[in-house]
Amino acid sequence: MRMGVNVPNFGPGAHPEHLGRWAGTVEGLGFDLLMMSDHVAITPDVAEQYPAPFYEPFTTLAWMAGITTRIKLGTTVLITPYRHPLLVARMAANLHELSGGRLVLGVGVGWAREEFAALGVPFERRGALTDEHLRTLRAAWDDEADYRSGQVPLWIGGNSDAAMRRAVRFQAPWHPLRFTMPWFRDALVRLKAIAAQLERPLPGLAPRIRLALTEKPVDHPERRAGEGTIEQFLEDVEELRLAGADTVLLDPYHGDPNETLRPEPAWQALATVAAHRA
Repeated sequence: MRMGVNVPNFGPGAHPEHLGRWAGTVEGLGFDLLMMSDHVAITPDVAEQYPAPFYEPFTTLAWMAGITTRIKLGTTVLITPYRHPLLVARMAANLHELSGGRLVLGVGVGWAREEFAALGVPFERRGALTDEHLRTLRAAWDDEADYRSGQVPLWIGGNSDAAMRRAVRFQAPWHPLRFTMPWFRDALVRLKAIAAQLERPLPGLAPRIRLALTEKPVDHPERRAGEGTIEQFLEDVEELRLAGADTVLLDPYHGDPNETLRPEPAWQALATVAAHRA
């Protein structure tokens, strides 16, 4: 199983030195994938959770491609309706080619109403726009078949049944985010039912889970996947692998923007996971 890391590209600690150290740490520990999130206009609803500075993912991943050699790079997730699809197709294809085929484009519909308004994009149409844009992306990449690195891999992010249907229709790995294991078991049943209803194969699985290691076991019913002792973490990852996930993305951000000023605890948790992978 491949394992990646969601790197915070926002907050008071987001600056080139820290971002460069994140890239070196994640690649140096042997992880397979480095991803980051996306916002364009840091409106109040965004800033409450992900304050400025917020580094734009395509620009930042292009820079990271130049300071890394092996690790894959991606988005978790790019808000699909925010940009013209032909612009996204061009930027993604160029970054994929220039990095030697290392880009993974995770996409989602978005949630921040004020940001949609600031960008002049109708919030109520975000699902339909996402579908339209994904069709345009695929068509544009097919027309650019001379790219040596091939078509950019897509992940479909989101925890809703609509996201599952989108993953089935586009035959792209489903990328659910920060869930409990009971929720995931139920969602997998729904995903299989959707695939059967649409008469399509089951899509791949590429979940994003928390990385929140504790010394004592976490036993409350709302424990999210990846929370708890290293033993609990490894049990969650093994269950995801057996369910069909070939990649798991770890999210070491716990919700306090000031964490970005002190990344060392997150790096230590990643080092613990890396040691247990060896």
